Formats: sequence, structure tokens, C-alpha cells
Amino acid sequence: MSMLSGVIARLDRLGSLLNRLVEYLLATLGMSMALIIGVQVFCRYVLNQSLFWSEELARYMLVYLSFLGATAAYHRGLHPGVDLLTARLPGPMARKLRLLGHLLALFFFMVLIISGTRFAWFVRLQISPALGIPKWLILAIIPASGLIFFLYGLIFLLRELEELRR
Repeated sequence: MSMLSGVIARLDRLGSLLNRLVEYLLATLGMSMALIIGVQVFCRYVLNQSLFWSEELARYMLVYLSFLGATAAYHRGLHPGVDLLTARLPGPMARKLRLLGHLLALFFFMVLIISGTRFAWFVRLQISPALGIPKWLILAIIPASGLIFFLYGLIFLLRELEELRR
């Protein structure tokens, strides 16, 4: 086993563990959000009392679900992709194009990390109206998901490099 193969194997284990945790979190967030919305509907229409905080919490949960769900889809290879060009190219050229795609994706993930961190820092003193929590906690999901994306993208890039070596 080459050194690159060993690094890829360790990163694969880390990525799989992280994705498992993300998917458990997604399931918990999704069920919690459905429960909160159900309770809100019951309180509003049956008890005629609205839960003032429930809509804001559900909205923030949806933001987390969206960003974390995208990372889980990327890890499983379920993200949308266009392979019109790579499907028509010979093997080595297609691999090089996929390598370029992974490099571009890593660049985008770095933009998510850097810009997301700056934005969360920018709103660090703002407080959400109904829940009273700092807004940076809500926006922290942007750089956090960027880090997760970056790890997965790095794994994909290293796998592609290993394929090129063969």
C-alpha cells in the first residue's frame, strides 16, 4: 500500500464517520422541526395561542438542514452533476477533467469557509428577535459546512489522483 493509499484510507474513515454523524443530526433536526411545526399548528388552531418562537426556530433549523443535507448528498455522490463532456472523452482525458472539477470544487469550498466566517463575524453582535440567540450561531453553519465539503472534496481529489497514478 502506497503512502497516498494510507492517507486516503484514513481520510475515508474520518469522512464516513463525519457523514454518519451529519446524517444522525439531519434526522434529529428533521424530526424536531416537524414536531415543532406540528405543535405550533395545534396551538394556533386548537388552543388559539401561537408559539411566538416556533417559526423562527423552524426557519433556522431549515437552514441547518439545507447546508448539512448538501454535505451528506455530496459525500454520497448524490449532488447534481453534468457529465455530458466527461462521458464522451477517453478515460485519461475524462480523469483529468474530473480532477479539474475537484480542484474547482475545493476552491469554492474555501470561499464558503472564508466568506462564511467573515459573514458570521460581521453579525456576531446581532441577536435573533424571538429566540434571543446570537445570529453568528445560526450563520456558523456556512463555514462549518464548507469545512465538511472541503474534507469530502479532498478525499475525492486524492482518489482521483490515485487513479491517475495507475
